[in-house]
Amino acid sequence: MELSVEGLELIKRSEGFRSREYKDVAGFSTIGYGHRITVNESFGAGISEAEATAILTGDVREAERVVARLVRVELTQGQFDALVDFCFNLGAGRLAESTLLRELNAGRHAAAAEELLKWDRAAGEVNEGLKARREAEFRLWTGGPAQKTVAA
Repeated sequence: MELSVEGLELIKRSEGFRSREYKDVAGFSTIGYGHRITVNESFGAGISEAEATAILTGDVREAERVVARLVRVELTQGQFDALVDFCFNLGAGRLAESTLLRELNAGRHAAAAEELLKWDRAAGEVNEGLKARREAEFRLWTGGPAQKTVAA
């Protein structure tokens, strides 16, 4: 399974494009569409939107591989897209250790969808950008509007 156009648009919309290096909400050096800069990379002159899209393609492929490796149940396209976005945003380790993945692999798809909404914090505080992103993932997952909110 591959990320759909709708899933890719969610990543691009959520991350936004930046041609120069910046610090994300977690303090990581980042560029383009949310690409975490590794110690072996240097973007001193910045990057174009086309270069950012090429980098994003590689980052998305890695997130797709992680989801395919960790998930043991059938997924709809929307569920797959939501998980790829989640993994892209938060990393493979967070998905691997999450209650979300445990619920999903136990066949409890609705409970897994609810778990998405709990990942809306940065530095212990609700982050409106992350909240909106999780709600968008929930909509992809369920094929409809985010109905539930999670208590703090």
